[in-house]
Amino acid sequence: MLTGLTLTQARAGLAARKFSARELAQAHLDAIGRLNTALNAYITVLPEQDVLASADAADARYAAGTAGLMDGLPIGVKDLFCTKGVRTTAASKMLENFVPPYESTVTANLLNAGAVFLGKTNLDEFAMGSANMSSAFGPTTNPWTRKGDESTVLVPGGSSGGSSAAVAAGLALAATGTDTGGSIRQPAAYCGIVGLKPTYGRCSRWGTIAFASSLDQAGPMTRSVADAGLMLEAMAGFDAKDSTSSNRPVPEFHKAVGKSVKGLRVGIPTEYRAPGLPADVVAMWEQGIAWLKAAGCEVVDVSLPHTRHGLTTYYIIAPAECSSNLARYDGIRFGLRKDAPTLDGVYEATRAAGFGQEVRNRILMGTYVLSAGYYDAYYLKAQKVRTLIKRDFEQAFENVDVLLTPTAPSAAFAQGENMDDPVQMYLNDIFTVPASMAGVPALSVPVGLNGVGLPLGLQVIGKHFDEETVLSIGGALEAAAGFTHKPSVHAGAGA
Repeated sequence: MLTGLTLTQARAGLAARKFSARELAQAHLDAIGRLNTALNAYITVLPEQDVLASADAADARYAAGTAGLMDGLPIGVKDLFCTKGVRTTAASKMLENFVPPYESTVTANLLNAGAVFLGKTNLDEFAMGSANMSSAFGPTTNPWTRKGDESTVLVPGGSSGGSSAAVAAGLALAATGTDTGGSIRQPAAYCGIVGLKPTYGRCSRWGTIAFASSLDQAGPMTRSVADAGLMLEAMAGFDAKDSTSSNRPVPEFHKAVGKSVKGLRVGIPTEYRAPGLPADVVAMWEQGIAWLKAAGCEVVDVSLPHTRHGLTTYYIIAPAECSSNLARYDGIRFGLRKDAPTLDGVYEATRAAGFGQEVRNRILMGTYVLSAGYYDAYYLKAQKVRTLIKRDFEQAFENVDVLLTPTAPSAAFAQGENMDDPVQMYLNDIFTVPASMAGVPALSVPVGLNGVGLPLGLQVIGKHFDEETVLSIGGALEAAAGFTHKPSVHAGAGA
């Protein structure tokens, strides 16, 4: 089945002319046609003739021997990346009909590498959420179901839930995601795929619709660790248009996978052994530690004392930046406009109609912590704590090469569970947020199933700009786990 390949396998098959890029693209378009109504993984699917034209161009480059890194590989693009001439909504009514006249740097890099875009994947509105339930275009469904409870619909995680569901179900070989507090890693864990948040500054943010500018980072969502390295090579690179972009060479990341990890020191953060952590998550973590020991790693306990403040700090800083970034949606220059007799009325009517409840909540939280009477008490203090969190990681990395933790405190939960308790929802990000606050790279790798047959992921956190070591350790975990499980809904089912 062409829809069940990894990027690496598909690339090798195309190079050997075992199948064409057109056949590969058509297989994925057919799968989208069959399954997207049930999963709602894509908001916009590109016209078939455009997709096949891109695939034909890739076939011509393979025939000429000039194929690029991602040539002919069909991928999904999270609907947060501006794509020239293709509707880009951020899953919001505010941008329901927005068609950008320009291409984001990350998607331009992928197109230059030969990738074939299938469509724009669903997400939480403006990337705010951890369940993919706040999209103005309806929620995405996780293709996995609980054993013995197949009728209960599960969330795919968020915000990059459309991307994770599409990759898991065979509606794309890979997809782009963005990660602000865990929005690549947590949905990857919930859907049994690989998700990599690179170091902040590794991938350009230009042309990516902003949520929290000091945290947002684009990254790949794939079926294997080597694929994540391959795709990151195509996505990354310095961009003069983004002041936060780092001017560093882009290594051949995919070659890091398969390297010996013998002698590497793996830190286990004491603070991540949270009370109430489900037994199957703890067991999988211990299993991961055992696998790395067997691969020749040295495992040591480390302390990250300020990570206990990570979540509260994040939910001050991220909404504050969101409040500032989303002030541009005023009904004047682009996007939705609701007319009213006064200018203030236009602003109010436009924003009331355009933003969903979760976005409004975060704008209000952010506006509150930035207000004159509370700025010092909340925002300024949060920035100081963020510095301490970053320092904890730097000190830990003086003694270890990577950290190993669970990705999420549970497997995927059902639509409707925890929804009426925002604090409970925010706790889904408890293991992913600290790495985002520190700006370090982090990778989620699927390593097994829980008692009801749902995937669980382990997270590898590395030093700034050391994605290679993260990928090496992730590759060792992947090899030991041998995760080949498929969700209930996937393109190859019944084929």
